[in-house]
Amino acid sequence: MVSLQVNNVGLRYPVPRTFSLRRLAPAIGEDRNIGGKLETDPNGKQYVTALDDVTFSLKAGDRLALIGPNGAGKTTLLKLLYGIFKPTTGSVTREGRVDALFNINLGFRGDVSGRRNILLRGLLNGWTPREIEARMEEIIEFSQLGEFIDMPFSSYSQGMAARLAFATATSFEPQILLMDEWIGAGDAEFAQQAQSRMDSIVKRAGIIVLASHNLDLLRRVCNKGLWLKHGRVEEFTKSKKVLDDYIWQTRAARLEANKAAEAAKASGQG
Repeated sequence: MVSLQVNNVGLRYPVPRTFSLRRLAPAIGEDRNIGGKLETDPNGKQYVTALDDVTFSLKAGDRLALIGPNGAGKTTLLKLLYGIFKPTTGSVTREGRVDALFNINLGFRGDVSGRRNILLRGLLNGWTPREIEARMEEIIEFSQLGEFIDMPFSSYSQGMAARLAFATATSFEPQILLMDEWIGAGDAEFAQQAQSRMDSIVKRAGIIVLASHNLDLLRRVCNKGLWLKHGRVEEFTKSKKVLDDYIWQTRAARLEANKAAEAAKASGQG
């Protein structure tokens, strides 16, 4: 049974001594709606709490829209779900094979061909050479790279690299797929192919977690939504409600900021 359980997860990391908390605060302070929580412990050590008390669960067939402003913790959460980061507190329980598409260069080497990179990425994911060879031609065909498959990966455009990464990652039908923003990379025809493959993964009892600022895409693809703010869950429910609430609050905040700026300007002129 495919599932993803996140229970009271927190992630805190120390601020390097070469950085000053005072210097960081204006960039990611609480009043700017971005970044985690800045803290200093009793011993004077400085920390950033990137994620705090994050709890949610997904089951087979769920497609989660992960939203929030830049610095809210979306990519950090994706990396934690994949296992790159370990939670400081709480737990993540994954049932099912996991793959991630939040870094198109993950597991790829620029100095070797696309064909060789399919092998390397497959081995990194725990596939056997025989399994990789059996899927090789299907991956190449889906990527639409043609003769470029034997060119160095470093010579690929971002769209070409994205197509190869997507084709490789999804060829073994991951049961849990984590994606960050660039699902639509490539031309319209490939974007439609990618959407069809995503739908196929979900129909076969898979889970997708997709972080994006493209709210129209999230509304079309996802059935659940998770809104992160300062590394904490602001809302987790059906995607339509989460997206509507996020849009409303974002517009309201922008309106208040504009009013404050206009009032300050008028006060200065007076």
